[in-house]
Amino acid sequence: MLKRSGFIGIFLIFFLSFATGQKLVYLEHSETLSFEEERIPDAQILRGNVRFRHEDMLMFCDSAYFFEKSNSLTAFSNVRFEQGDTLHGYGDVLYYDGNTRLARLRRDVRLIHRETVLTTDSMNYDRAADKAYYFTGGVIKDSLNSLESVWGEYCPKTYTALFSRQVHLTNPSFVIDTDTLKYNTQTHVADLPSASEIVYEDSTLIHSHKGRYNTETDDCMLLDRSVIVHNDSVSLTGDTIFYNKEAGYGRMSKHIEVCDSSMSVTLYGNYGEVWEKRRHGYVTDSALVEEWSGEEHTWLHADTLLFDEADCPDSTCTEQTYKLLRAYGHVRTWSEEYQSASDSMVYTTRDSTLTMYGSPVCWNGDNQASADLITVYFKNGKMDYVHGKGSILGTQPVMAERYNQITGAEMTAHVTDGDIKVVDVTGSTETAFFPKEQDGSLTGINKTQSEKVQIFLKDRQIDHILFTTATSGTLYPLEQIEKAATYLSGFFRSDDERPQSVEDLFRHPERSKQAAAGGGTQTEKEDKSPAETETQTIKTKKLK
Repeated sequence: MLKRSGFIGIFLIFFLSFATGQKLVYLEHSETLSFEEERIPDAQILRGNVRFRHEDMLMFCDSAYFFEKSNSLTAFSNVRFEQGDTLHGYGDVLYYDGNTRLARLRRDVRLIHRETVLTTDSMNYDRAADKAYYFTGGVIKDSLNSLESVWGEYCPKTYTALFSRQVHLTNPSFVIDTDTLKYNTQTHVADLPSASEIVYEDSTLIHSHKGRYNTETDDCMLLDRSVIVHNDSVSLTGDTIFYNKEAGYGRMSKHIEVCDSSMSVTLYGNYGEVWEKRRHGYVTDSALVEEWSGEEHTWLHADTLLFDEADCPDSTCTEQTYKLLRAYGHVRTWSEEYQSASDSMVYTTRDSTLTMYGSPVCWNGDNQASADLITVYFKNGKMDYVHGKGSILGTQPVMAERYNQITGAEMTAHVTDGDIKVVDVTGSTETAFFPKEQDGSLTGINKTQSEKVQIFLKDRQIDHILFTTATSGTLYPLEQIEKAATYLSGFFRSDDERPQSVEDLFRHPERSKQAAAGGGTQTEKEDKSPAETETQTIKTKKLK
């Protein structure tokens, strides 16, 4: 009867195994076999070079409990398993269930799959899903990177790993810290679905909200307003950034910001590129610069903004390098105090100058100034003086269709505490000013010609004027002069072109062009005598 019962039991095991699709765990070798029913019921106690087989997986250990009825085992000491010739697991203890095909390794656990090694203290390998996962901290290393986290999962079939909680990726060139990371050990591509920090040898820091990083080619795609911060005070922000640290190249799109704190400027736009090794970059598509060094911010718009860094060619520079900011196409600036329009503009830290090209026009209050070329000089971060050259024209409205005017070949405006105090105009200078009576009515128009005029301003209004002794001029009553004669040759006003706000910078009105036959000439007379340069105050009414 016992033998018949045993036969029936074995038959039932095979039948159930076949019916449920489950396969049995086989004991292939053991030096000793014993039973201790009272202490370990239903267990075969195995010792010495123990080997099991389940499907295509072999399991080895020094000793084991084999539960044949439940198709499971517990293995101890020098535990390892082999699945095919590519997957190997090691540990001190193995709990294996042949029905669920779940292997649980404990203490000093390693899982080796080709060039990938998973190290942890506790790991479960679900053979049915082909997934190994740890939950008390572990490390996965491949030929290029090491990844550490509290929880991790690895799929040998797809070479993919998923990491969660305190994820730390270490590469010879950088490290990544994040909360969640997906990684492929074959392609070495890391997906970063959550906030992450990437640090390159203390030279560059990336704050990524979402992205993908090919750690083999060093190409990364950063999304959702990620930020790249360099230790040279430059940072890059954009909705989408493609960046390669090794090549030193970045491409940004949509709501981008390039901030250079050393220059106190931020560039905005919708598209840009940077070449770090060439120390060059540009921003375009609604490009805008904000200068924020002082209390008053200044904004500049252009079709294209380029930024460069170059080595100083001589020892005159206080720094080893200097920076350039160049603007091209529809260049317009706005601040509360000053506005300008030009075709192009260049700012350099080498001599702290800002130069406007292509019929530049500047406004300050009611005053408008234009020239062929205008250069603004800065000192200690503040405007020091402004120099204009060629076709100088300055205008100030007095009343409807009446303007104080001055033309010449060269102009220097001296700035104190942010306001223009003195303006020197030289080279075939002409003026047209409207003195006023005490009641505010116009006396007439005072028209002069000289080689030099010096204008003194107070509260941004003309206080008094000095001319050279060689000055010739006449005060005409208004009723004795035609309206057309009240304008100097080359006069123009471009109030419609003047920016009214930061948003108005993006309006592109037609440029006003100064007449070629302007009142100023391109050169000054040379070798002036002391008598010619001696100045006197023209007795005229104080202009309000």
